[in-house]
Amino acid sequence: MTEQAIITTTVNLLQDNIQVSAYLAEPKEPGSYPGVVVLQEIFGVNVHIRDVTERIAKLGYVAIAPALFQRTAPGFETGYTPEDIETGRGYAMQTQASELLSDIQLAIDYLKNLPQVKKDGFGCIGFCFGGHVAYLAATLPDIKATASFYGAGIATRTLGSGAPTVTRTREISGTLYAFFGTEDASIPLEQVDEIEKELEKYKIPHRVFRYDGADHGFFCDRRASYNPKAAADAWEQVKQLFGQLN
Repeated sequence: MTEQAIITTTVNLLQDNIQVSAYLAEPKEPGSYPGVVVLQEIFGVNVHIRDVTERIAKLGYVAIAPALFQRTAPGFETGYTPEDIETGRGYAMQTQASELLSDIQLAIDYLKNLPQVKKDGFGCIGFCFGGHVAYLAATLPDIKATASFYGAGIATRTLGSGAPTVTRTREISGTLYAFFGTEDASIPLEQVDEIEKELEKYKIPHRVFRYDGADHGFFCDRRASYNPKAAADAWEQVKQLFGQLN
């Protein structure tokens, strides 16, 4: 597949008194393209998330990455040091599922208003914190294809307060692919099994990928845990998943 030339920009999504910054990447060639929402790690819409957003756009999608910490840390972006991780986790702990879903819907509605974006089904992809958020986002009616990468806590808690996110599995209306590393200490394999069991119970179209030897963050080529083999396979699966949107 030939990569498309793209254009990128930062946009502001406005709703009531909330303004959410977002990174937008889209094919330069005029056409009609599916929309995809990219959901950040705890490190903000940093260079890795912008790179993923651009990679998706080059495949022929209009991709948008909203800043999920906008309410508490506008413009937050950081690297991967232990101090960065501690700071990012602090911001993640302040998020609420309802607000995150509202911000993601805001991003979807923004895409809907772009003339080059198809209106009949969107994708989302998220990593780490964003992998958990992606599982939540899959419950939105507009989301038809979800890629959730190593989302810790899906089986044990929600973002904010309430029952664990996995208990909302029945609300998912599209296809969900979930990606995990077998060496990820933050997501025990029994939790992965529980997630898969719920997806099967409610007959959600899905695939769960377990990569032997891969750790948390295996998709990010800027982290020490990057696993090129697992990342390459996962990317091929994502392309297949989002192909359903065309």
